[in-house]
Amino acid sequence: MIRLYISYKGIYNGKMCIRDKNQVHYLKDVLRVKPGERLMLFDEKGDEYAAEIKDLLPESIILSLKSTHARSRLGNLKLTIACAIPKKSKMDDIVDKLTQLGVDRIIPLETERVVAKLDRNKKILKVERWRKIAQSASLQSQRNTIPVIEGVQDIKTVLGNSKAYDLKIIPSLEGKRRHLKDILSRFKPKNVLTFIGPEGDFTCEEIKLAQNYGCIPVTLGDLVLRVETAAVAVASFIRLNA
Repeated sequence: MIRLYISYKGIYNGKMCIRDKNQVHYLKDVLRVKPGERLMLFDEKGDEYAAEIKDLLPESIILSLKSTHARSRLGNLKLTIACAIPKKSKMDDIVDKLTQLGVDRIIPLETERVVAKLDRNKKILKVERWRKIAQSASLQSQRNTIPVIEGVQDIKTVLGNSKAYDLKIIPSLEGKRRHLKDILSRFKPKNVLTFIGPEGDFTCEEIKLAQNYGCIPVTLGDLVLRVETAAVAVASFIRLNA
């Protein structure tokens, strides 16, 4: 069955009008839907709706909502990943994969050793692109929520806003570190923030700063992982073991 993301603010009196040009084009010209056809909708709150197409207008589609389903949750754990922005378009794949793995919040991270330095306009455009990728990946993976894609931030800003997390971890290649499995089994966290460093790892100063804010340095094993591999590996491990 067709699944589509909508905004719950657009629902009125049991009906929904789709005006987004891309969605209208997708439904009318790609899928060639007809009045009476059923589809599933979900909104930013995670609620799901069974709907029926009532009318196809030149620039919009009218839907009738038939039923509302209780929102589904990806367990009790909330997972945020602050990931250093890698070179080229690799962040696109990271956002896609983390969305499929059920990550709740993704923070594109600028660190001292990040190679991909973005100006203000590029940051805005990139974040808009990553949000569209997250929406598409949510549809593909049939999760009922779309992860929050934050604006690009530096590590000090992220740490300064980290009080709400009951576990904060920072994988690193050097220094005294603990095993991620041991940390998860000991703390039994409900709200996790994990940092993923750039090529070349975090600097010693960044690690010390993170520790001052309560972050625990951890090891991901003997192999040196690429940024995109580390992000997926950490998210998968935490989801399966927390």
